Amino acid sequence: FFLKRFKSIPVVFFFFFFFFSFSLFSTMSDTQMLTLVSQEGDSYQVPVDIAKMSELVKTMIDDEDDADDDAQEVPLPNVKSTVLVKVIEFAKHYKEEPMSEIDKPLKSSNMSEVVQTWYSNFVDVDQELLFELILAANYMDIKPLLDLTCATVASMIKGKTPEEIRKTFNIVNDFTPEEEAQVREENKWCEEA
Repeated sequence: FFLKRFKSIPVVFFFFFFFFSFSLFSTMSDTQMLTLVSQEGDSYQVPVDIAKMSELVKTMIDDEDDADDDAQEVPLPNVKSTVLVKVIEFAKHYKEEPMSEIDKPLKSSNMSEVVQTWYSNFVDVDQELLFELILAANYMDIKPLLDLTCATVASMIKGKTPEEIRKTFNIVNDFTPEEEAQVREENKWCEEA
């Protein structure tokens, strides 16, 4: 049946249709990729549109090389592999479901009341990783990630006394009792507000 119909269709039309369909579907499935290289030298393939969420990466890649088949490499010497994996996870999710705006001042110390559940779970990590995410977000210039991680630290501080904050972040009090009393007296107006 197909061969009989094929004879009646002009050959030019057939090749045009075949070429157009093939090129349309191949461009839809081919996403330009970029390689992000961590401090340890580990490489991560990331779609360019995801990587461009970082203002640093955006300035480092060559737009004229977008047509090249070879993925560009962007070294990120200040970002550890474990942190870069989390940054990429954040960027991919953010593209699918952008994070809601974080109200300032924070309305709650519970991050699940501040942002969507996925984002509150994302920052439910140990302090070391959280601070490394802050450093990476700042270095890579990813504003939504920096906002989220800093808001998480702010939520950990919200409503706590200086002693509780020191305990939360393992900060040693290097003030003498006299110096601490003097600082409290000088900043009494803060506690009254």
